[in-house]
Amino acid sequence: MEVAGKKALVFGSGISGVGAVKLLREQGAEVILYDGNEKLDREKLQKDLGDGVEAELILGAFPEGILPELSLVVLSPGVPTDLPVIQMMRERKIPVIGEVELAYQYGNGDVLAITGTNGKTTTTTLLGEIMKNYRPDDVFVVGNIGNPYTVAAGQMTEKSIAVAEMSSFQLESIVTFRPNVSAILNFTPDHLNRHHTMEAYIAAKKKIAENQTEADFCVLNYEDEITREFGKKLKCQVLYFSSRHKLEKGIYLDGENIVYKNPEEVVVCNVSELRILGMHNYENVMAAVCMAAVYGVPMDIIRNTVVNFGGVEHRIEYVTEKNGVAYYNDSKGTNPDAAIKGIQAMNRPTVLIGGGYDKDSEYTEWINSFEGKVKKLILTGATREKIAADAKKCGFHNYVFADTFDEAVYMAAEYAQSGDAVLLSPACASWGMFPNYEVRGDKFKEIVNSL
Repeated sequence: MEVAGKKALVFGSGISGVGAVKLLREQGAEVILYDGNEKLDREKLQKDLGDGVEAELILGAFPEGILPELSLVVLSPGVPTDLPVIQMMRERKIPVIGEVELAYQYGNGDVLAITGTNGKTTTTTLLGEIMKNYRPDDVFVVGNIGNPYTVAAGQMTEKSIAVAEMSSFQLESIVTFRPNVSAILNFTPDHLNRHHTMEAYIAAKKKIAENQTEADFCVLNYEDEITREFGKKLKCQVLYFSSRHKLEKGIYLDGENIVYKNPEEVVVCNVSELRILGMHNYENVMAAVCMAAVYGVPMDIIRNTVVNFGGVEHRIEYVTEKNGVAYYNDSKGTNPDAAIKGIQAMNRPTVLIGGGYDKDSEYTEWINSFEGKVKKLILTGATREKIAADAKKCGFHNYVFADTFDEAVYMAAEYAQSGDAVLLSPACASWGMFPNYEVRGDKFKEIVNSL
């Protein structure tokens, strides 16, 4: 795609849009950066672009008069592809692509790409660590994980490997994007306000494999009926991961062993060796291992990375072990549904820290998930009385109150005995005590490491 001397419009001024502007300018394009939010700070946007990056800024109503001048439109992921103005562009035969497609066309090297409703970030982070241990100087972890692909593309060489987390928003506007190895982890309803139907959401995710050939690989979840059936229709080589079935080819859980079979059978590790917990995380591990293995990473590098992987920060993140007590930071568990996963992942008697900002949630389902795992619940924050009332309703009385967050952590350490776990998984937002869940999680780790 030749853009030198041509006029390109970048639609959306977030970090992906800013990255797209810079990449287009590097390729010699004349660039317009457009955003429908007229209240955005022009000076800040120019500062985000950086010194020497020239782009015309247009904010507010879209000026249709510029359409005849445009040779290319690049959509940021947050821009719906069915907007009337986008349809107008297509009717005028102006190429409309997403920032992932732009980055792919100008970024060199190989691509390992992951999508799915749940588990993308953990799988991408783990695969990124494996690949960095294999090729320390050549790996870029990009995409929906917070590092725009467009920002990294200009630094990539033929030796580079992009490990990319791909959202449905990013995939729906690809054209030639073709990963060497792709993975779809699962499908559950999400983003239906954007895609309108589950069918459209699934179709966007499936695009990750649509350009793959016989030389490429796709790793799919055998336990998800949609991905299992999808695998039968692909041109590329398909391997499945399974938490419930032994497979003839692929990767699966056999008792407590993760086994990779292609064609020889290799025990990767026992799940007791992992620092990340829960069946959902075992599936994430299997997907990442399978992707790395088909790419050609030696199994000893894969195994060493996997057993030392502490997880994604603030998501059932292993912190440390003190006096035989394992500490886990699940500050990202900001609602009861998310916090249930934290409880389900625990494999030791658990002292649980909960409570925080009141988002009018109901806590009975969360408390019922304790199932004998939680030996003591320490409650703090604005919701502590409400959660205590729900606990009584559920017949759970083993709770205490802490007046401050620090006190809650120190109390948890006192109640926990060797062989137990302490879990911060509040089922509530952090507001009122902390600016966000990241600060709360960092404070937890700071206190725990000082014990």
